[in-house]
Amino acid sequence: MHDAIRNIRPVAKLVRGMPASDGDGVKLTRIIGGPALDGLDPFLLLDEIRSDEGADYIGGFPEHPHRGFETVTYVLAGRMRHGDNKGNSGLLTPGSVQWMTAGHGILHSEMPEQEGGLMWGFQLWVNLPAANKMMPPRYQDIEPSRVPEVTLAGGVKVRVLAGTLGDTKGAVEDIVTEPTLLDITLPAGGEIVLPVPPTHNAFAYVFEGNVAIGEQGARVVRGQIAVLGAGDAVNLAGGPGRVLFAAGKRLNEPVARYGPFVMNTPDEIRQAIADYQSGRF
Repeated sequence: MHDAIRNIRPVAKLVRGMPASDGDGVKLTRIIGGPALDGLDPFLLLDEIRSDEGADYIGGFPEHPHRGFETVTYVLAGRMRHGDNKGNSGLLTPGSVQWMTAGHGILHSEMPEQEGGLMWGFQLWVNLPAANKMMPPRYQDIEPSRVPEVTLAGGVKVRVLAGTLGDTKGAVEDIVTEPTLLDITLPAGGEIVLPVPPTHNAFAYVFEGNVAIGEQGARVVRGQIAVLGAGDAVNLAGGPGRVLFAAGKRLNEPVARYGPFVMNTPDEIRQAIADYQSGRF
């Protein structure tokens, strides 16, 4: 299998997520967006919520603004209600994914619809290029049944959230950074080789068990993110384990960031704050 691939990407950096808090006191693990891994163009932030204590997440994420990037929410367990100032509303349930393009500005909230039990999921922030930062806001809300799942040789299972896997097209479409986002379950002894364009940055976050990644088989354990180096493919081998894999086209543009606003210049950030304060979102 490896013979058909020119360059298997090595693990360039291993980082462990750090405890953090956001929204109204929601406890989470910050994987991208902290001191050890500030960003990975075009990815700006990756958080994992995982708790069966209602007090850790009950406050949720009350109404807040975004401009200039996209948020991706993937729910593994629990129920989260979202709504915005455009009149959109929906319920995220286990296995569902939402890709929200904030564009020129939106006010939205994400609140739990449970007081106890396991709440588990991810939020990923994906940057928008300068040419698209002020596009109209939009949602892609994908129910669990609409996410394709592929079973490969050796019992490897892949949920294709975005991008393609062989002939299988992901649930989320028409995203400017041409992303791949996969939920991969590897049994003991399982292996998968994924083509990744050299133009894309890529990472693999292990959220269950452990997985060997790269030609040298670097062992990555639960709670660690592997930042992948240059190449045109990545290989993952079973531990067993489960991995959130993402790749996205590098934008190679300056990033000006202030809280929920991500633009290219400080002047654009000041304008975003002024627009928000004056009710123009």
